[in-house]
Amino acid sequence: MRKITIIYILLIVLLLSACGSAKVPMHTNGHQMMDMKPASGEDTLSEWITPESMNPNQPVPISILIKDKNNKLIKNFETVSTKKMHLVVVSKDLSYFAHIHPALKEDGRFEITTKFPSSGDYKLIAEMTPVGASDYSIENHWVTVQGTPPEPVTLEPDKTLTKVIDGTKVTLSFDEKLTAKKNIDMNFTLHDAASNKPINNLQPYLGTVGHAVAIDQEVKQFMHIHPLYPKGKGPKVVFMTYFPTKGVYKVWGQFNVNGHILTVPFVINVE
Repeated sequence: MRKITIIYILLIVLLLSACGSAKVPMHTNGHQMMDMKPASGEDTLSEWITPESMNPNQPVPISILIKDKNNKLIKNFETVSTKKMHLVVVSKDLSYFAHIHPALKEDGRFEITTKFPSSGDYKLIAEMTPVGASDYSIENHWVTVQGTPPEPVTLEPDKTLTKVIDGTKVTLSFDEKLTAKKNIDMNFTLHDAASNKPINNLQPYLGTVGHAVAIDQEVKQFMHIHPLYPKGKGPKVVFMTYFPTKGVYKVWGQFNVNGHILTVPFVINVE
């Protein structure tokens, strides 16, 4: 079954969306993938409504309208990972990351209020599945927060792929050499930092054992990846992924550890 799956995935990842987002299957059941048809990135349009002026650490209302290719508003969306829309927000230097969920209103408008921690440019990446669509769509939008932005953080690949955050030790590993344009198993392994005991009681986060997001240094390639074994409990959470280009990427793993959503970032170099 694994050989068949890898062949299917290889066919998928050879096609990238028009916005530069690498399309990775959203639904998994063990190694049996669903919704295998790749999205072209051309099935939807979007209209973003934000204030003319935005300031750091102040509430910012955001409205998003999703339309079809004929510019007709789409009002009905599938529930994927317990939400109608997943919105990833990152700063231009990738030092800031948020994974949030706008609410779908009766008129078809997605709405959310959020805050940006500092001045500068931010990319908003929305992911949703219109009812009846063959696959999910990704729409993105840049916003600028007023003021003098802080000095950008230079992305340097981590020298060690083990971090301790909020009392949890997380190790990132790959089953083979980290190479572009190749299917690779990406593994997060979680232990209690104090006792070094493996964490094997992870709770569901948005309906699955974990989520991972990867974005390249140029903020062009975007991947939202779900685990191969969504009902797992840890300590190892496996994601099959594919990096479409060489270069530096930042990866965030998200897990529900004892009711707390743990977000763990790593910076890696893909050869």
